[in-house]
Amino acid sequence: MTLLTAEQQIERLMSLHPKGFDLSLERIRDLLERLGNPQDRLPPVIHIAGTNGKGSAAAFSRALLEAGGRTVHVHTSPHLVRWHERYRLGEAGGGRLVDDAVFAEAIARVASANEGRTITVFEILTAVGFVLFSEHPADATILEVGLGGRFDATNVIARPAVSVIMPISLDHEAYLGDRVELIAAEKAGIVKRGQPVVIGAQEHDAAREVLIDAAERHGCPVLIYGQDFIAYEENGRLIYQDDDGLMDLALPRLIGRHQYANAATAIAAIKSAGFDGSLRVAERAMKKVDWAGRMQRLAEGRLVDLAPEGAEIWLDGGHNPGAGTVIAEAMAEQEEKRPRPLFLIAGMINTKDQSGYFRAFEGMARHVFTVPVTHSESGVPNDELAARAMEAGLTAEPVSSVESALRLLAETWDRADASPRILICGSLYLAGEVLEKNGTPPV
Repeated sequence: MTLLTAEQQIERLMSLHPKGFDLSLERIRDLLERLGNPQDRLPPVIHIAGTNGKGSAAAFSRALLEAGGRTVHVHTSPHLVRWHERYRLGEAGGGRLVDDAVFAEAIARVASANEGRTITVFEILTAVGFVLFSEHPADATILEVGLGGRFDATNVIARPAVSVIMPISLDHEAYLGDRVELIAAEKAGIVKRGQPVVIGAQEHDAAREVLIDAAERHGCPVLIYGQDFIAYEENGRLIYQDDDGLMDLALPRLIGRHQYANAATAIAAIKSAGFDGSLRVAERAMKKVDWAGRMQRLAEGRLVDLAPEGAEIWLDGGHNPGAGTVIAEAMAEQEEKRPRPLFLIAGMINTKDQSGYFRAFEGMARHVFTVPVTHSESGVPNDELAARAMEAGLTAEPVSSVESALRLLAETWDRADASPRILICGSLYLAGEVLEKNGTPPV
């Protein structure tokens, strides 16, 4: 009998099991017990929670570890184009996304062990990650929380090498609470007694205090951004400072000033976990770090060819007001370097604060084209999204697709004007759709 592909098996699981989130650890612990508790046999784990910046912290941590000659397993979510992106197996030279045959066999084994019990697909796929990472040798594991922290399926790691908590803001309020203190308490659930904790840059003092209190209650060594370590730009270089002194580094390849704090948090994290965070390693990592769909410059591809000649095209999947703020700041940085009129092509899902996201671009964006998010059942209709953009003080119009927006810009653009800067934004679902259609999926 021919084994189904990984995607076919996941589609089958999604038809069998409830959709969405059901935050609990009982089901996954029961499943892992039947699998022999693979989560207890992982290489040292860097466990990352937070509202924004988790993916960037994972990317920086991976770059740092690999720059130090380490092999690294990486589990992130969601994926952009293919499910395989969630599982990078550590190998010398940078690792690789899991092969379909290996992935499919692991899914089949985990689904068989579950024996049809009620469970979410995310829990099954988290168990798949633990199986894969426990059976392939590596020096470290980077594990990104899916939602929240306390009851997230990844939170079965008993002794992480370090728990990292990135910036916290309002998101997933239906599951996590409607105040930053409540959300911070959920994120702090990944803190384990006596294990190191690194707290990234926090916009809200209330969130920071909740995180510090949780670390202290659990007797954890704790490092806090702005207090124990910091990073800033000086003369076109990134300066990182902690109790060990200063490091003068190249600016990171990831665009935006918010990435300075993300890079600093990753450096502090890998040092806390006992890995090499030397100047040589950090300098190399800043030049190599990569994270698809997050302030990613699209230089070529099928969609790029539709845009006005000379257009500058950026793609970012950030989708809440906090993300909107840092993305708008990154666009302002680009404007300072090279002025161009900014246009947004935006698609969002209905669980996000759409007006709050758009508000960050008031006075910056010349116009917004809103598009459907076809890869999600929760996509906001493009006419409704245009109304949300206008509520935030922007001019906006709905169009049928990203391709339509790019063609419309190309047809109406006056060649006497500076070529436009185009930001495709608002949803990781949209980012994945764009990378797939452009012919440039993550590798």
